[in-house]
Amino acid sequence: MKLSIIAAIGKNNELGKNNELIWHLKEDMKFFKETTMGHKIIMGRKTFESLPEILPGRKHLVLTRSELEFPKEVEVYHDLKDFLETYKDSDEEIFDIGGEMLYRELLDYADKLYLTEIEAEDKEADAYFPKFNKEEFDKSIIGEHYDEKKNIEYKHVLYKRRSYGKR
Repeated sequence: MKLSIIAAIGKNNELGKNNELIWHLKEDMKFFKETTMGHKIIMGRKTFESLPEILPGRKHLVLTRSELEFPKEVEVYHDLKDFLETYKDSDEEIFDIGGEMLYRELLDYADKLYLTEIEAEDKEADAYFPKFNKEEFDKSIIGEHYDEKKNIEYKHVLYKRRSYGKR
């Protein structure tokens, strides 16, 4: 499996508050859609619940300890080991779309990080992207943007792991 993480983070690694994204940036939403389209996406239960609907063109995987019912088209895992075992021999790229806990659990397995680095901060954030050693990655900027309405600069950055994550 090729595991990639995709997230939008503020200056202090802010991800969200009250189970919602902090920043809604049109070009970033487009980037997320284009990058994940046609791939499997894995997320935690709260992230799944925050989606407006099943995202078209992507297979949804949920990692949760909860015994809640999920729509039949959602693949549910109750244990990280089960997910890793299921996809260990797969060549497909799977995207971790959050939230905070899942990013922490899967960071060491990720080959790529697609991070939208936003030049803003939110003191009320309650979810954060985990700190990681940037020395373990090659960094390339794949897009720079400015949202005039919100007066926010941000860039899409790809971090490629120099050596593979834990396997």
